Amino acid sequence: MRTANGGQRVGSRLFLRYALASLVPVLALGLTLVRSDQQAGLERGLGQGRAQAAVIEQMAISPALGGHDLAGGLDAGERDRLRQATDLAIFSGSVSRLRLRSFAGQVVFSDDGLMTSPLASTSTAFRTAAAGRADVTVMDDDDSAASVIRVLQPVVPSASGRAVGVLEVYLPYAPIAATVERQLQHTYRQLAGGLGLLYLVLGVISWSTTRRLRRHAAEREHQAMHDALTALPNREWFRLQAEAAADSGERGAVVLVDLDRFKEVNDTLGHPAGDRLLQIVAERLRRSLRPHDTVARLGGDEFGLVLRDLCTEEQAVELLSRVREAVSADITLDGVAVSVEASFGIAVYPDHGRDIDDLLQHADVAMYQGKRGTAGVVVYRPGPRTHTTQWLVVQSELRRALERDELVLHYQPILDLATGRVTALEALLRWDHPQRGRLAPDAFLPAAEQSGLIEPLTAWVLDRALADRAAWTALGAPWPVAVNISARNLESADLARDVLRRLAASSTAAGDLLLEVTETAIATDTDVAVAALNGLAAAGTRVVIDDFGAGYSSLSHLRGLAVDEIKIDRAFVLGLTRNPQDRAIVRAVLELAHGLGCTATAEGVEDAETADWLRAAGCDHAQGYHFSRPVPWPELITRFAMPPAVPPQLGSSCGARPDVPGSTTAPPPQKVP
Repeated sequence: MRTANGGQRVGSRLFLRYALASLVPVLALGLTLVRSDQQAGLERGLGQGRAQAAVIEQMAISPALGGHDLAGGLDAGERDRLRQATDLAIFSGSVSRLRLRSFAGQVVFSDDGLMTSPLASTSTAFRTAAAGRADVTVMDDDDSAASVIRVLQPVVPSASGRAVGVLEVYLPYAPIAATVERQLQHTYRQLAGGLGLLYLVLGVISWSTTRRLRRHAAEREHQAMHDALTALPNREWFRLQAEAAADSGERGAVVLVDLDRFKEVNDTLGHPAGDRLLQIVAERLRRSLRPHDTVARLGGDEFGLVLRDLCTEEQAVELLSRVREAVSADITLDGVAVSVEASFGIAVYPDHGRDIDDLLQHADVAMYQGKRGTAGVVVYRPGPRTHTTQWLVVQSELRRALERDELVLHYQPILDLATGRVTALEALLRWDHPQRGRLAPDAFLPAAEQSGLIEPLTAWVLDRALADRAAWTALGAPWPVAVNISARNLESADLARDVLRRLAASSTAAGDLLLEVTETAIATDTDVAVAALNGLAAAGTRVVIDDFGAGYSSLSHLRGLAVDEIKIDRAFVLGLTRNPQDRAIVRAVLELAHGLGCTATAEGVEDAETADWLRAAGCDHAQGYHFSRPVPWPELITRFAMPPAVPPQLGSSCGARPDVPGSTTAPPPQKVP
C-alpha cells in the first residue's frame, strides 16, 4: 500500500512537472516579447537616425544650396556655406561623415574632401533615396570599426521646393543605441516583473491543482482500499498485506474472524443496529491488537487479521484470546444488551504455507472448526479434509472455473410421447475440471448453493443456454430450453427482472424458456418462492416443478402457484415395470397434474417398455437414456429432425389447461440409434 511519504513524493514530482510545464510557455512568451521589443528598439533607433538626418538636411544642407540640380556641381559660395553649416556637426561628433551627391551618384560635397563613395549609385538604397524616400540602415563603419546609422536622404532646397540630390550622412549609432538600450532595460524590467507574476500565479494554480489532485487521489485510494461502514481496510488491502507478510520471510499468522449469531441481531434489532455492532467490533479489534498488526473487514460480519512477528502458535492463541475477550464484552444496542461472540481461525506462515489462498483456506477451516466446537480460537491442523473443508476447496476452484470458462452445458431432449417430437432441451451443467476431469453437478452444486456462487453460476447457465438456443434455432430447430434454478435463486427479489433482461438481451421469447425448480426449493420459503415464480409466469416464462414426489412436501404449495408442467421424479419411473406401488404413484401424479391443468413429464425413462407404459397411462412427455444421454446440442440436431409443425404447447398455468386425454395409438417416440 502506498505510504504517506510515498504519496508526498509523488505529489512533489507532479507539482514539479506542472511547474516545468508552466515555465515553458512563460519562457516562450518572454522570448517572443524580448525579440519584439528588440525589433521595436531597432526601429526606434532607425527612426531617430532618420529624424536627425532630416534636421541636418533641412537646417544645414538645404539653406546652403541655391536650388539648382546638383548634376552641375556646386559653386564656391555653396561649398563655403555647406562647410560652415556642417563643420560644427562634424566637430562635435554628432555626424561621422557627410556627402552630398547628385542623382547620378556623383559626390559634389564631402566633409573630408573625398569625392568618392563606396555606395554605388545603382544600389537599391541609393535609388530609393533618389526616388524621394529616405533609406536608413545600421552598419559597421570601416574607418572606426564602430556601428553607424547610414541615412540616404533626398535634398530639397527651400528655394526650389524640389529634390536636387541625395544626402549621404553617417551618424554615430552608440548614443542612439544607448538611449534605446535604456528604454529596453526599462521594458525588460517591466516584462520580467509581469512574467514573474504570471509564473507565480501559474505556480500557485499548479500547487493548488496538484494538491487537490493528490488529495482526491488519496481519497479515492482510501475508498478503494477501505470499508465505508467501519473505516477499516477492505478485502483487497488485507490480501495485499497478507501476501507481503507471507513473503517477508518472518513468522506470523493470517486470521479470519467471524461473529457468531450476527444474523439474529439484524433480524431482531434491525440493520442499523447490526451496522453499529460491526463498527464497535471493528474498533475493539483495532484497539486490542498490537500497533504493527493489521485488521480489515472482509465483508458481512467477517474480519481478517495479519499478525506479524510471532515466534510460536501459542503466542498467536494467547494474543487472540485477549482480543476475543475484549470483543466479547456486552454491547448495548437500542437499550438491549447484546453479548458478542466470535470465532477465530489461525493459519501460521510459513508452517501452514506461504500462498495466500492456501493460508486463507486453512484459516477458514480452523474458523469453522471453532464454530462447531467449544474453542473460540483455533489453529489450523493439517489432516483429512472434512466435508466443509472440501466444499471450501470446491468453492474456490469453482470461482476460478467461472473465470476460466471451464464449465460446459450438455442437453437432454424432452419428447412428446404421443408424437415422438422433441418439445424442449434441458440444460445440464458439467465442469471440465483441469485435474479431476469432467464432473457432474452433484460434485459441486451443493457447495455452490452454500455460498454466493450459485447466483453467478445460474447467470452463466442462463446466458449460455439462451445463446445455444439461438444457435440451434438458426439451424431450423426452434426447441425451447429448460434451465434449473435453486432455492437460493428464488430468494432474490430481482430474479424475475434479471431473467427477463437476459431474455431480451438474447432476443428469446419468454415462452421459449422453461425454469425448473424442485418442490423442496419452494417449501424453503413458500411466500417468496411463489411470488418469484408467479412473476416469471406472468411475463410468459414457463415454470416446471422438478423431481415431484421426492421431496415429500405438502401439496398445499401448489395452490396459487402458476405451474405449467410437473416432472415425475426418476425414483418412481425406474421401477414402473416391476413395482406396482411406483405405478400407482405415477398414475396419481398424472391425474393430479392433468387435474391442475399441467402437463406431466417422466424423468429417467431408460427402456421402451417403460415408455410404452407411460404413453398408455397418459403421460405427456418423457426424457431419459432411452431417448438420449445428455450430449452437446449439435449432436441432437443430427439425431432428432425437427418436424415443420410447431411442438405441442404446454399449458400457461395450473388451473388454466384443459384435460389432456391419453393416446395409445400414437406412433412410438424416436429411439436413439
